[in-house]
Amino acid sequence: MNGWRTNKLSSLGVVQTGSTPKTSVKENFGNFIPFIKPADFQPDGVIKYKNDGLSEKGLAESRLIKKNSVVMVCIGATIGKVGYTTIDVTSNQQINSFTPFDGLLTKYCYYAMLADSFKRRVIFSSGQATLPIINKTKWSNLELTYPDDIEEQKRIVAILDQAFADIEQARAKTEQNLRNARELFESYLQQVFSQRGEGWVESTVGEQITLQRGFDITKKQQRTGEVPVVSSGGIKSYHDTHMVTGPGVVIGRKGSLGTVFYIENNYWPHDTTLWIKEFNGNNPRLVYYFFLGLNVKHLDSGAANPALNRNFVHPIKTSWPKQGRQKELVSKLDALALQIQRLENIYQQKLEELDELKKSILQKAFTGQLTHSVEPTEGKGAAA
Repeated sequence: MNGWRTNKLSSLGVVQTGSTPKTSVKENFGNFIPFIKPADFQPDGVIKYKNDGLSEKGLAESRLIKKNSVVMVCIGATIGKVGYTTIDVTSNQQINSFTPFDGLLTKYCYYAMLADSFKRRVIFSSGQATLPIINKTKWSNLELTYPDDIEEQKRIVAILDQAFADIEQARAKTEQNLRNARELFESYLQQVFSQRGEGWVESTVGEQITLQRGFDITKKQQRTGEVPVVSSGGIKSYHDTHMVTGPGVVIGRKGSLGTVFYIENNYWPHDTTLWIKEFNGNNPRLVYYFFLGLNVKHLDSGAANPALNRNFVHPIKTSWPKQGRQKELVSKLDALALQIQRLENIYQQKLEELDELKKSILQKAFTGQLTHSVEPTEGKGAAA
């Protein structure tokens, strides 16, 4: 591309790796200067500065990162996560920083490092270790492509700023629609089981069904079988020792407290769950919907590692439909659940399209194809 250059980071600015002063010395920490960590990086590249900080003494044992620098996580699961500073900061050793020389805009460099092509080079250079890491030397040798003309850099940054702001606005609306759809279904479930009148009886959970704690799994029992094990975290593996006849309903007792599963076929309820031992003639699908709408998280034991006890659930008072009305009610709930699922799929697809749009815009920006402003069109594409 005419008027564009490609150079290593080391020749375009100051590259540093963060440093943590001795944590055993309390005097190293204070509010003289922010001490940033990977958790302080926000999705839009902004850095949270109001968490940990260092004192003047601590700064002397760390490394100053000047304002208008690009910072990147260079170790661990979030390797490649990137942000930019607007004030002087310090950082821990998980973070590398790049302070560009004159003639190169910080925000331009941030966007360039946000692009998938740059992140792929970071990942490739980090090796295949269990804990990915790219050291300062390798990071310094990564190349950055940029236009010589700083006005062109400013133009690209302005276009990207506007495009990303529009995309994030569309994302926020889509995420709100997604939350609304889920809340609508949850609200409807709660209304259903608060009904009073003909065909409904005042009851307790324990009068309608019987909960039972799941079974533990010993190492000897950890083998491949035909029956899915349902734990609070989901369906994980297959065994066949403590088989329960389906259909069934399983509720997370520990870990993912209150998570509800409906199992069509035979299964093994793990010790981290409660399962319905007796339905007493009630429709299993209706029982599933009841627990979907019931907030059981406040019923835990209150211990450091909270657990749901069946004796907390059995006494809950509720309104319950007589068995003759349950099939019709389940049909209505199934139909509504299907509609909500369709909406969720649509909104989730829009979110994925918005992510792809951002990637596409960045790709064009750093290959000289970003000729004028771009606008998201409901997450389905953009002009560029």
